[in-house]
Amino acid sequence: MIGRIALGGGIAAAAAAGAGWAVARRLTAPVGPRTFDLTIRSVEHDDNGDLIVLDRTEQTTAPGIYNLWFENGGWAQLSTEIVDRGATRVARRITGTTPDFTPKAGNCVSWSGVYYATPADAGFHARDITITTPAGRCRAWRVDGDPATWAIHIHGLGSTRAGTLRGVLAATELGYISLVISYRNTAEGPRVGTGRSTLGCTEMADVDEAIGYAVRRGAQRIVIFGWSMGAAIALQLADHPRHKGLIAALVLDSPVLDWAEVIKTNCARSGLPAAAGHLAIPWLTLAPPARTVGLPGSIPLRSFDWTSRAADLTTPTLILHGTRDDSVPVQLSQALRDARPDLVDLATFDAGHTLCWNTDPDRWHKSVTTWLKARVPR
Repeated sequence: MIGRIALGGGIAAAAAAGAGWAVARRLTAPVGPRTFDLTIRSVEHDDNGDLIVLDRTEQTTAPGIYNLWFENGGWAQLSTEIVDRGATRVARRITGTTPDFTPKAGNCVSWSGVYYATPADAGFHARDITITTPAGRCRAWRVDGDPATWAIHIHGLGSTRAGTLRGVLAATELGYISLVISYRNTAEGPRVGTGRSTLGCTEMADVDEAIGYAVRRGAQRIVIFGWSMGAAIALQLADHPRHKGLIAALVLDSPVLDWAEVIKTNCARSGLPAAAGHLAIPWLTLAPPARTVGLPGSIPLRSFDWTSRAADLTTPTLILHGTRDDSVPVQLSQALRDARPDLVDLATFDAGHTLCWNTDPDRWHKSVTTWLKARVPR
């Protein structure tokens, strides 16, 4: 009987270890291709232009402006207009497309909050530059402005720098120079090792070089715009003694403030027990298990826990967060705001993860520009 109990315990432990390993592998997996999981059912024409008919889903009925990315290339921007087409379908009006591109019924598309594909699509003139980092040469866009104040825009896990162009609109109105950057092991950055993400730990060194690029070109103050994991990177950089007095403010959209809680939330969203997130932590934070996951070493997740490190925060911070975010709980942002009301302001939106701007671009833009005018000296 004792032997059977021991065997049963061993099997349970092995199963738990396997679950933790699988979650850690999935979380840090190399960036994959975009998923084109929607099909255009028809394209309608009226006096006001064209509408795309799609299956009715939580995404396709979400309020706000969005983009459809097409499997065969091209994109189509959609307005806030939502028209019922029966119980199972809706139509969304097209407001812009890739030049000389015509959407057609049967096209496979991907729904996205990444509204602009390039700076030109957002109305900016940008230069293509590269920033030399420990990982190699990282591509970036530079949008010129006041040489004394620079904004550095950091995208999140699995996204691209195009996603941060939504924030460049605000930085440009304020006259800042913007650096829209890439970093290692992303779709646009250099591949290092197995190509796995370290959740901001090693990626931070590449973003730090973007700060150095700005300083060498006259930056006297820097504002960092961070999206999701990009916000986690921004907080770590602002905490570095070397940047004291240089990083003037942080603007964080849907910020990862505690990786452990975020991992648990995403396990639950995927239909796994939240406890599976706990099982993944040793595979990320202990060096030997982390290497079996394919990581270069352990990730100090505790240092990314800003709900516990609230007292360490020294940089004025504006957080924009959706109350329907099922990837990064808004409660984390509320907790940080409540712990540091002297430094942290929070604007909430009826939106999902990194979709606050899409839900209400005018309010997002005004919230950011008004706050920065009050917080950042000129």
